[in-house]
Amino acid sequence: MNINVIIPAFNEADSIGRVIKELPKTVSEIIVVNNNSTDDTAANAERARATVLTEKRKGYGYACLCGLDYIAKKSKAPDIIVFIDGDYSDYPEELDKVIAPILERNLDFVVGARKKSLREEGSMTPQQIFGNWLATILMRLFFGAKFTDLGPFRAIKYEKLKELEMQDKTYGWTVEMQLKILKKKMTYTEVPVRYKKRIGVSKVSGTVKGSIFAGIKILGWIFKYSIK
Repeated sequence: MNINVIIPAFNEADSIGRVIKELPKTVSEIIVVNNNSTDDTAANAERARATVLTEKRKGYGYACLCGLDYIAKKSKAPDIIVFIDGDYSDYPEELDKVIAPILERNLDFVVGARKKSLREEGSMTPQQIFGNWLATILMRLFFGAKFTDLGPFRAIKYEKLKELEMQDKTYGWTVEMQLKILKKKMTYTEVPVRYKKRIGVSKVSGTVKGSIFAGIKILGWIFKYSIK
């Protein structure tokens, strides 16, 4: 299988090399999207032998879309796209576990669910925990979803990802993807993954402003789709 990994990264110089080096050798290409960093994120990613792209417009979605635009121009399309954060909060070596339902059961989409029993204490902020709970409860009520998390560590068949026609440029990327999976009736599951305290401070949940805007974006996507 041809597996490409996309890692959006904004000022993750201290962690990005570790993430890259701990991804399994089964990965065909690791693509780091340097999202207008002011530190050595790009240099450290290149040193770790990743493909480094530059997206100057700040935003998680902007970075992911930049990575997908690069992949769309390749002569050979990948089979699976994996998204993982560059802050080292996930365990990169668990990628094989995340993609297993796609390979073994032919499912379309997998979320690495950050189960409480597998999370390091303090690895998720109270607002992250509440936001995940509220979003997944609403998705269950409106769409009958079985999601329990909006975790950033996720895998999807590339052809299915193209069908989603992703749009969100900032905080709503993960929930947009899951909502579109539901609306298009694609097959999905969750795989429990470990989660630890990130290196550095979160640009979203680590600030009041970031938490508020992320919450607004997530709820906005849910209510938008609930009335369609």
